[in-house]
Amino acid sequence: MSLAAAPRPRVAVFTDETGWHTRRLQRALAQRGFEGRCVDLEQCRFETGGAGHGLAIPGFGRDLPVAAIVRGIAGGSLEQVTKRLGILHALRELGVPVYNDARAIERSVDKSMTSFLLQKEGVASPPAWALEDEAQARRILMREASAGHSLVLKPMFGSQGRGLVRVGMVDGKSVPLPELNAYGGLAYLQRFVPQAASPGFDWRVLVVGGRAVAAMKRMSMHWVRNVAQGARCVPCGLERGLADLAERAAAALDMDYAGVDLVPDALAPAGAQVIEVNGVAAWRGLQKVTRFDIAQALVDDLLHRRLGIARLHQASSQAG
Repeated sequence: MSLAAAPRPRVAVFTDETGWHTRRLQRALAQRGFEGRCVDLEQCRFETGGAGHGLAIPGFGRDLPVAAIVRGIAGGSLEQVTKRLGILHALRELGVPVYNDARAIERSVDKSMTSFLLQKEGVASPPAWALEDEAQARRILMREASAGHSLVLKPMFGSQGRGLVRVGMVDGKSVPLPELNAYGGLAYLQRFVPQAASPGFDWRVLVVGGRAVAAMKRMSMHWVRNVAQGARCVPCGLERGLADLAERAAAALDMDYAGVDLVPDALAPAGAQVIEVNGVAAWRGLQKVTRFDIAQALVDDLLHRRLGIARLHQASSQAG
């Protein structure tokens, strides 16, 4: 009589939608002998008072996952998002490795905290302001405009280039600050770094386990160069200065992995400045121009650094 195969250890893949990214992660986990089970944090709950660990995670019964990968967190009210991040905090307290954990995600989602931490660690990044006083925001805008600068008004918790507006001195014209109601009553302003060439570009650098492993240029005629906004992905080498800057940015936010966005700036020490650090970074565009399997690199790093399992794959860095 043959014995049934032992069940594979289960990893929670937290996501608010399944698709290309989750399939790639599940395949990479399966290649290492793990089962990746997709779970929406909205469906998870705290459940205290009994003999269990205090969490209810759909698909895991009374058990906890051996690890978790955060692929997506749905938006919601402050209370809902707090609860969802609380589940991630609780898993860490229970000893479950979370990749990236709630603290890192909170730092990267909050653009003002990202700017603060980058400055604190001496990572080149454009000057930024975050304030609730609309009159003070307009005074900052006037001061910057008088110096010939424009600013980018960004939603504090925005992503994929949505909701970005240039204000101040824009192409020789004065563009006023819009009403802040649409921005939650808060102005996050970041100095715009202009480019002489057209189309312009920025870099997306992927940092995994503290090491920059791949990069691409995102090229567009528009100053917003997110892939979701139509930018074209172009392969590029990863020079040491650029890699070092991205690695320092990821370290400043204490991230397991990060998608670091940089803009060229000839006046900056490394020839670039960091404009954003993404803690739940998409990589479909980067995968199209990258030699190795990014999902496998993420899974291998999780298993090696956080669970102590020997590597089977080694990401090939493009750094020169």
